[in-house]
Amino acid sequence: MNRSDLVAKISEKSELSKKDSEKALTAFMDSITEALANGDKVQLVGFGTFEVRRREERAGRDPRSGEAITIPASNSPAFKAGKALKDAVN
Repeated sequence: MNRSDLVAKISEKSELSKKDSEKALTAFMDSITEALANGDKVQLVGFGTFEVRRREERAGRDPRSGEAITIPASNSPAFKAGKALKDAVN
C-alpha cells in the first residue's frame, strides 16, 4: 500500500474527502516526525510506539577498498508494534 492508497482508505473509512484525508495523514506524519526530532516518544496504545534509538560509533569496512573506517554515531527512528497490532496481524 502506498501513500495514495492509504489516503483513499482513510477517506473511505472516515467519510472525509480525499483532500481532507491527505491533510490529516500529512499532519499525523509531521507531528510524529516533529516529536521524534525533539527526542520524544510517541505511544499509540494498541498500535505501537515510535521512538528514537541511539546508534553508537562503530568500526566498519569500505566495501570498495576493504579499508577499515569508523561509522559515526547517529540517531535512528524505530517503531515497536503494540500487542493489538501484533494480534491483528497474526
